[in-house]
Amino acid sequence: MSVQLLPADYDLRFQEAVRNFWTSRSAGVPVKSQGGSRDAVITGKNMDGFCELVGRVAAHCGLPPEAVQTRRKSVVLPGYFRATKTWDVLVIHQRRLIAAFEFKSQVGSLGNNFNNRSEEAIGSAADLWVAHRHGAYTQTLADPALRELVADPRPPFLGWLMLLEDSAEARSPVGVEEPNYPAFPEFRGASYARRYQLLCERLMKEQLYGC
Repeated sequence: MSVQLLPADYDLRFQEAVRNFWTSRSAGVPVKSQGGSRDAVITGKNMDGFCELVGRVAAHCGLPPEAVQTRRKSVVLPGYFRATKTWDVLVIHQRRLIAAFEFKSQVGSLGNNFNNRSEEAIGSAADLWVAHRHGAYTQTLADPALRELVADPRPPFLGWLMLLEDSAEARSPVGVEEPNYPAFPEFRGASYARRYQLLCERLMKEQLYGC
């Protein structure tokens, strides 16, 4: 018997989350001016559809609503190289960290922000995995027996999403500077869209993220 891991309406809900992003981004009123596309996204509501989608998947898998945390004060995890990191969604059930998600968007300013987004994704994952290995998510439990129960051998699921605008800038080839050593050939002439694709594929291949 096959097990359906995702709700039957998952694709539809994902499409709705994308529509919600563009609708809320267009209607959003910036709190303060920071320049560029940042003004349109600092209301914090643009990615809510994806947060809700995590809740639907968690419910489909049998987890209670309170296991999915989205409030800003509730989505903080300790790090190893830094004190804490704020995620977009955490799934915690019976004190066990099941999943952590971060949702990002890129609309314009690709040349200025692509490397920053990449470094953030890589660094956040690396920090979480080292913290996890050092018991950061079980050390607060006073009862050793409970600590052993929560320290499930299965690692948490880590997800990162980049919603990229389909634009000429995103699809145009980008040059590569190689003053000392040659870059990997797949980056030569690759657009920012292709670079994001390579980033996501390699984040999963190297097991920094599950998706």
